[in-house]
Amino acid sequence: MMVNIGVNGFGRIGHLVTRAAFLNGKVAVVAINDPFIDLNYMVYMFQYDYTHGKFNSTVKAENGKLIINGKPITIF
Repeated sequence: MMVNIGVNGFGRIGHLVTRAAFLNGKVAVVAINDPFIDLNYMVYMFQYDYTHGKFNSTVKAENGKLIINGKPITIF
């Protein structure tokens, strides 16, 4: 069973929760709420974590959404 979640804040904890959800496979992140971080910086933060290393999958910004492994995440 897949569980859909939204992440409130994409700082240190928020992007690590999102990373863990993608590695788990049973949790789908469908929305992220963070009015203080630019979408392009979200891509960079997610892809290159200074503690956990590089996320070895596709991460990009497209049409106002964060796309990870081809799955769009709505940004608020």
